[in-house]
Amino acid sequence: MPTAPNALPLATLTKDYRLGPGDLVELEVFDMENLKRTVRINAAGNVSLPLIGSLTLGGLTVPEAEARIAQKYSEKYLQDPQVSLFVKEFTTERVTVEGAVVKPGVVPLSGQMTLLRVLAVSGGFGSIANMSEVLIYRVNENNVRQVAAFDVEQIRAGKAEDPLVKGDDLIVVQRDRTRAFLKDSIFRDIVDSVNPFSVIVPK
Repeated sequence: MPTAPNALPLATLTKDYRLGPGDLVELEVFDMENLKRTVRINAAGNVSLPLIGSLTLGGLTVPEAEARIAQKYSEKYLQDPQVSLFVKEFTTERVTVEGAVVKPGVVPLSGQMTLLRVLAVSGGFGSIANMSEVLIYRVNENNVRQVAAFDVEQIRAGKAEDPLVKGDDLIVVQRDRTRAFLKDSIFRDIVDSVNPFSVIVPK
């Protein structure tokens, strides 16, 4: 896998998203179908759940939210509840995709999206994309911009993990230098054949 300056380890890059106002979450408690709910986190970061009422989830990661909900249910109502929480919709989260993709631009996050899914929404790779070097830039909690490189061919083959993306990530698909040079050379040949007096401008 390609490396990049200040590269983040995969575990750091795929760190769980922190819940926020407007997020739509689906809650399930194992063997308790009547407690299943799909709720939206309100402006104060709270949700209202059966039996336990209002609970603050804003600012928590998914595992932290699951643990908090399980704790509340276990205090009075259930013994060792197994809670599962899934983020179905991010209201304000966006990522930017640039480089050698069919449709570069801003992609809204719908649920927990991975790198492959975001690239698919962007129309897939362009003809001169370097699939072995896709970069994800992210600003960490210290406001420092960091980058990690991923080999999409390895991910597709099941040999590497497909990382979760996070709001405000910048995904850059590098150009394959060999393909880009070949394409530029072919274009130059076509121009020269049409206009034999064309002048090659030094780069």
